[in-house]
Amino acid sequence: MEYKLFIDGKWTGESPSLEITNKYSGETIASFSQASREDVDAAIASAQRAAAVMAQLPTHQRSTILSRTATLLQERYEDFATTIAAEAGKALKFARAEVDRAIGTFTFAAEEAKRIHGETIPLDAIPAGEGYFGFYRRIPVGVVVAIGPFNFPLNLIAHKVAPAIAAGNAVVLKPASTTPITAAKLCQVLVEAGLPPGAINLVVGSGRTVGEWLVSDERVSKVSFTGSPEVGKRITELTGIKKVTLELGNTSPVIIAPDADLELAAQRCAVGAYYNSGQVCISVQRIYTQQPAYEPFLEGFVKASQAMVVGDPLDERVDVGPMIDLKEAKRIEDWVGEAQRDGAQVITGGQRQGCVYLPTVLTNVTADMKVIAEEAFAPIASVVPCDDFEEAVRLAGATDYALQVGIFTKDINRVFQAMDRLHFGGVIINDTAAFRVDHMPYGGNRKSGIGREGLKFAIEEMTSIQMVAIRLTN
Repeated sequence: MEYKLFIDGKWTGESPSLEITNKYSGETIASFSQASREDVDAAIASAQRAAAVMAQLPTHQRSTILSRTATLLQERYEDFATTIAAEAGKALKFARAEVDRAIGTFTFAAEEAKRIHGETIPLDAIPAGEGYFGFYRRIPVGVVVAIGPFNFPLNLIAHKVAPAIAAGNAVVLKPASTTPITAAKLCQVLVEAGLPPGAINLVVGSGRTVGEWLVSDERVSKVSFTGSPEVGKRITELTGIKKVTLELGNTSPVIIAPDADLELAAQRCAVGAYYNSGQVCISVQRIYTQQPAYEPFLEGFVKASQAMVVGDPLDERVDVGPMIDLKEAKRIEDWVGEAQRDGAQVITGGQRQGCVYLPTVLTNVTADMKVIAEEAFAPIASVVPCDDFEEAVRLAGATDYALQVGIFTKDINRVFQAMDRLHFGGVIINDTAAFRVDHMPYGGNRKSGIGREGLKFAIEEMTSIQMVAIRLTN
């Protein structure tokens, strides 16, 4: 299948040259045109024209377009799920879950489009405001650049595109070059749902070229990016004066208190560590287990890890498929090997089979090892014993990342102690850091990023406040 760029309501571009592969078999399943500088310029110009149309589009029409998009996704459920499984290597059961979530994301956006409003301001609260009536409203920013990652090629794009449309903006979308098929199919759905020409534009290419051309363009008012901290930092250097939302990952910690339901904790940690081959920004990576729960938790976690079915993601039985490419699989193989040379023990897993890396449990790790200090983005998790809850909280918080943290306990005092000491974007109780529903505020602090996703909160990030003060006259 050949795909071209989508600009100003038309499929256009040079002959497709970028090959997209099935991440398990290595078979080429599609080819894409790659955007030139002229294509990027045309896409931004198209979005700029469409932004004026979108800003005037009545709220109920924007809401209807988003609702129709959700309906069309439901009608094409299996096609989207199998596409995600093939091009991203995500197990089919989790690919289907992603389609479910994207349907919900567009549905929430349709609802939130009707709730964008301001409020009155009592200007006469001070003497200088006497005789004035004031209110503010939210207006669309204009052109939104949405740069998506490979690990959720549908739902994390939906988290950028849906609120942008709800707010009355136009979008230039750049999906990851390894997983653009889903984005192209979503563009087809949006057009069929009634989105005006130019309101969604699709360009494909390298972040170093296409991505940098997009974020540095002065016609762009907002950049929403999900990816690595290194690229996020580069974006902040290039954007100039424009709004930016960055979701940049985590070294997701989980704390296991001795009063926790250890069976539940082991099962949830296994799913949280290994689904999508651990290639999730909130994948479980560091598990701090308070004595005397360490040994029984470790036993249950290893058993749950070994129960994960590894193989072709299009197989209904499979839990863990390949990593996105061989380079990433070799990288985590090197990280684990380096940790082993420094004294870490592999309890289970620790083997690579082509692009597949087996679910891996590590112990005897230290804070300076890459598997602890940096975002692994792979199917590995380390279990660390702690003398008390205070030590577990301290170690969980000893990171430059601060997206989400999970805590398993039945003690409400421990819950509030952790809330006060762990300055993460999300604190999840009796589940892992991998928990997310799509309407909650989602984002991190420090190296984990800037701003928040979640439909209501993303819409706020994609609008500007316009203050209106009216001097009352006789």
